Amino acid sequence: MTNDLVLKGGRVLDPASGLDGAADVAFQGGKLTGIGEGLTGAEEQDVSGALVMPGIIDLHTHVWWGGTSLSVRPDPYAVRCAATTLVDAGSAGPGNFEGFKEHVVDRSETRILTFLHISFAGIYAFSPTVMVGESQDMRLMAPREAVAMAAQYPDDIVGIKVRVGKNTSGPNGIAPLELALQVGDEAGLPVMVHIDEPSPTYEAVVDMLRPGDILTHCFRPFPNAPMHRDGSVRGAILKGRERGVLFDIAHGMGAFWWKSARAMMAAGFPPDVISSDVHTLCENGPAWDVVRTMNKLLAVGMPLMDVVAAATLNPAMALRRADLGRLAKGGIADASVIELRDEKVDLEDVKGEIVTHDQRLVARGMVLNGKWIAAA
Repeated sequence: MTNDLVLKGGRVLDPASGLDGAADVAFQGGKLTGIGEGLTGAEEQDVSGALVMPGIIDLHTHVWWGGTSLSVRPDPYAVRCAATTLVDAGSAGPGNFEGFKEHVVDRSETRILTFLHISFAGIYAFSPTVMVGESQDMRLMAPREAVAMAAQYPDDIVGIKVRVGKNTSGPNGIAPLELALQVGDEAGLPVMVHIDEPSPTYEAVVDMLRPGDILTHCFRPFPNAPMHRDGSVRGAILKGRERGVLFDIAHGMGAFWWKSARAMMAAGFPPDVISSDVHTLCENGPAWDVVRTMNKLLAVGMPLMDVVAAATLNPAMALRRADLGRLAKGGIADASVIELRDEKVDLEDVKGEIVTHDQRLVARGMVLNGKWIAAA
């Protein structure tokens, strides 16, 4: 059999199997056909000196471009950071999801999955000049419509999104989350919940979450930081992890603080998922993209294989997608190729602190549905 494409000479990292070593990776007919030495194909890409990993899944993005003010174009962003799957985190709600699907999801080369917002119009007022939290008006909450839309599009909608906090739910506090959890239960889907400044508190939110639900913005700054002043992890957060709640970085413009990251890693509490929360106000800093966010976790001592797992296998498991997040013979023809260069990189948090790290992650390209796409 002649393979369509072979990635030659890279260091293959696959957290699902534990593989870490030099090998070629071959693809044929939309499937991964082999991992080993001496593989040949009609097209061969020399990826010597780079890491070959499962296709990166950016679990928290905003890509309803043209439909919401906060969203970026999905394909250029994916090519920039070699992410084969983008998960939109609530840009669309049940009132406009079908427009998102027809005009963006179905027309994009990149795979796009969706956490459907419980708000009827999703996140509709997010810009430098207009900033209105959609959860501040309970009249916008659309539980029946959200359940119906999730049932109608089960291949696209992978969860329910809600935002709570001083800036997003305001006087309604935790009430939108209470409703979102009912929607998640009725639809049989996990809930991803955003938190910002209190109220509600970080602990009150985590206390409500079920196994498999996702607390996004987990290493955010004070107030509502995940640790006490002495660096110890808040008890409700520890209990949440024991219960099976998942903790997602979702960097964005306001949710990654070096002080939180250092304290949580020192306390033995790494994130389950590394995602970017890319949107128009952070795509050129401080978040940039998912690869830059991965670099920041490397800088606080998270082992490389764990960083890879948090951007591939773990989000796939959170999405209940056993076909994604792994390199397996006969499996999906996705892979991300990332260089780990021995060069210094300045990494900023949302408060302006810059940490200089001596290793830099740089996207080289990706295999998406068996096709090689160079990073741009």
